[in-house]
Amino acid sequence: MRPIDLRSDTVTLPTPEMRAAMAAAEVGDDVLERDPTMATLEDRVADLLGMEAALWVPSGCMGNLIALMLHLTRGDRFLAPAQAHVLGSELGTGAWLAGGMPEALAWDGGPGRITSAQVTRAAGSPGPYYTLRTRLLCLENTHNFAGGTVTPQAEHWALVAAAKAAGLAVHLDGARLWHAAAATGLPPAALAEGVDTVQVCLSKGLGAPMGSLLAGSTSAITDARRLRKMLGGGVRQGGVVAAAGLLALDYLPRIEEDHAKIRRLAEGLRGFGVPAPAPETNILLVPVLNAQAALAGLEQVGVRTLPVGSAIRFIAHRDLSLADIEEALRRIEPVTHLLRSA
Repeated sequence: MRPIDLRSDTVTLPTPEMRAAMAAAEVGDDVLERDPTMATLEDRVADLLGMEAALWVPSGCMGNLIALMLHLTRGDRFLAPAQAHVLGSELGTGAWLAGGMPEALAWDGGPGRITSAQVTRAAGSPGPYYTLRTRLLCLENTHNFAGGTVTPQAEHWALVAAAKAAGLAVHLDGARLWHAAAATGLPPAALAEGVDTVQVCLSKGLGAPMGSLLAGSTSAITDARRLRKMLGGGVRQGGVVAAAGLLALDYLPRIEEDHAKIRRLAEGLRGFGVPAPAPETNILLVPVLNAQAALAGLEQVGVRTLPVGSAIRFIAHRDLSLADIEEALRRIEPVTHLLRSA
């Protein structure tokens, strides 16, 4: 039985077109003189995000870390929504390597969302030299562990304005900003407006085998390039993977297809009596009584998922068809008793 893999949108395989482009890519030493294909990808993403420049990095974790290193000095506090990726999923590098002190803000604005009033309160006002300094607000759109929830444009603007009024820089973890853009019908640049830096991922939802980009001002990206080298991310003939990234961007108009797939999964689960919420993007969190039992039961019927706290997470992606979703529902139906929260 072929497994239906709904663990993440990072499990996608490079398309044959990507593999061909990787083999034929024009390359150069990116540390010495910039790889031409890498430069093309960086310029294209900077334009998509409305930024002056962008830098390819091997992973979103490195992109976020470099941003924190740009904006913080040792002991500075940074704010982020509770359960943001920079808080719990990057193994403490924000504190270890960037020297920042994280502060999680509760979801007062809804799942995965904070309010401008929270930012203002948490930022406080400058005190004497012996008081803690808050220097940075980290946003995440979409918010992974809230179920792929979207921060709408008006809320984004309000958060950025509150941060700037308090003297904070703003970094946006936009690993799935493409999905927020598809859900709102806005270009990615509209959802990154006003931030100092933004990280976007090519392997979450778009199908590239690896790579993220950090975008910002020309001066910030010049500094980021040096930090990437210090962290061991100085690529040489990076055009081999950048070529796949360029083709991955061609999937942007089709992201809504993945949203439709997860909506169909949620609809089918509700038909079985499972309390599945209406997903905003391509992520569905289903609360369950026993996440490990549910995970094991789904694995036995050939449906692969991951636990997120007391919920099971399903993520739709480009390597799954609507027919695969229907097959997943057929397999899940006999074990739906494992997916109930009461």
